[in-house]
Amino acid sequence: MKKFLIALMAIFSFGQVAFIPSASAQNPRVTIPDFADLVERASPAVVNIRTTEKVVVQQAQGGIPGMPEDQAEFFRRFFGVPIPGIPNSPKQAQPNSGKPQEADRGVGSGFIIESNGLILTNAHVVEGATTIYVTLTDKREFKAKLLGMDKRTDVAVVKIDARDLPKLPLGDSSRVRVGEWVLAIGSPFGLENTVTAGIVSAKSRDTGDYLPFIQTDVAVNPGNSGGPLLNTAGQVIGINSQIFSRSGGYMGISFAIPIDEAMRVADQLRTNGKMTRGRIGVALGEMTKDVAESLGLGKPRGAYVRNVEPGGPAATGGIESGDVILSFNGRDIAKSTDLPRVVGETKPGTSVPVQVWRKGGARDLTVTVTDAESTQTASKKSDAPAANGNSANALGVAVSELSDSKKKDLNIKGGVEVTGLGDGPLARAGIRPGDVIIRVADADITGVKQFEALVKGLDANKAVPVFIRRADSTLVVPVKPK
Repeated sequence: MKKFLIALMAIFSFGQVAFIPSASAQNPRVTIPDFADLVERASPAVVNIRTTEKVVVQQAQGGIPGMPEDQAEFFRRFFGVPIPGIPNSPKQAQPNSGKPQEADRGVGSGFIIESNGLILTNAHVVEGATTIYVTLTDKREFKAKLLGMDKRTDVAVVKIDARDLPKLPLGDSSRVRVGEWVLAIGSPFGLENTVTAGIVSAKSRDTGDYLPFIQTDVAVNPGNSGGPLLNTAGQVIGINSQIFSRSGGYMGISFAIPIDEAMRVADQLRTNGKMTRGRIGVALGEMTKDVAESLGLGKPRGAYVRNVEPGGPAATGGIESGDVILSFNGRDIAKSTDLPRVVGETKPGTSVPVQVWRKGGARDLTVTVTDAESTQTASKKSDAPAANGNSANALGVAVSELSDSKKKDLNIKGGVEVTGLGDGPLARAGIRPGDVIIRVADADITGVKQFEALVKGLDANKAVPVFIRRADSTLVVPVKPK
C-alpha cells in the first residue's frame, strides 16, 4: 500500500511538472525591465535648472539679528554695540545701501528637446526668476533666456546658447497605458540626475482647467519639477509637475503633464512668447447623477452651464443658463472639465457648432470663440463696468451702481449690482449677474468706488465672507481673493 501511494504521488508530481511549462508557454512571465541602458542614453539630455532673484537686504541700525529686543539692549549697553539715538555711543552700523543683490531662489529640472539648446520645464520653476542657470551633466553652466511660460498649464520654454546637444525623443502621450513602466529623471532636493521608476497609475486625472494629468507612483520630490517622464523606449511622455502630499515630500502619487499637451503650448510660447486661448463666457457647474436624471439625460455627461456672461460669445450664440453642452466643435464633452480645454484649444475668431441639451431635447447652435486675453485686457483699460463681465479686481466681478428702485425692491440700503463675471473666486462660487453685493467682511457696500477700494485692500491669502442679496434671500459666500 505504501509503495502504491509513493507511486501515485510521483505520477501526480510529474503531472504538475508537465503542466507548469504548458501554462508558461501560454502566458509568458513578465520581468522587471533593466533601465540602465535607457538611463545612460537619456541622462545627458536632462538638465538642472537653478534660478536667482534680486533682493535688497537691509541691515537694522544697531540691531543683533535673531536676538530678542530685550537681550539686544543688554548687549548694546555693556558690550559696545551701538545704541540708536544715544549720543557718544559706539559708531552705529550703517544700513545696506539698498543695492539689489542676487540670491538663490530655487532649483528644478528640465530637458533638451532640440540640439540647439531649446529646453522644456515647468512655469513654476522659472516664474519670478531674475536669472536662470542651466547646468548640463558635463558640468557646463549656461545663462538661459526665457522664451515664454504659461501658468495655466505650468509649461515654460527656455533657451541656452549651445550647439550639438543631446536631446530626448518625444513620445505619444495619447497611447500611454495604465500599468506600463515609466521612469523619471531630475534633481530632487538639488541632487542632480536622480533616477526613479514606477508605473502609470491613471490617465486624464483632472486637477485643473487645462491639465488632464498622467498619474504615476514614480517617486517625485521638490526639484524634480520640469524633468521628463519617460517610457521604456526612452521617449518623453510627460513633464513631472506636481505631487499629492501632506508632508511636502513624496507620498506615492505624482502627476505629469502629457507631452502632447505640453508641446501644443510650447509651440505657441516659442513662436509668440505667450499662449493664446479661446473663451466663450460661461460658468460651469458639476453634472451629478441626480441633475442628469432630472434633465432627462439618463447618465451624467456634458458640461452644465451655471451662468452665461451677458453679451459674451455664448450668450450671443444662444446658450442659456441651465443648458448642458454635449459637444463643442464636433468633440463630445464627457464632463464639465473637458469644455475649458476644448474651448481653449480653439482659435479665437472661429465659429464652431455647439450642441446643447435644453428642456428635454438637443439643440444645435453656433458660437464664435473670442480671445480670452484680449477680452480681459480690453476690460482692464475701461473705467466703466465691463458689460462682458471681465474685471481686474481681486474678486473677479464687474459691478454697477444700484438703482433706488432695486434697493426698494430688495429692501436694502446699499450695495452694488454684479453686471459681469470673469475668471475669479465669485464666479467659481456661483455668483451670477443680477446678484447684489451688500457687504464684504464687516464693511457695508455703499457704491462702486468704495467697493473697488475695499477689494483692492483685501489680503490675498485670507478668505473673507461676501454677503450676496438674491431675490428675497441673503447668501454668505466665503472666498479667497485671487
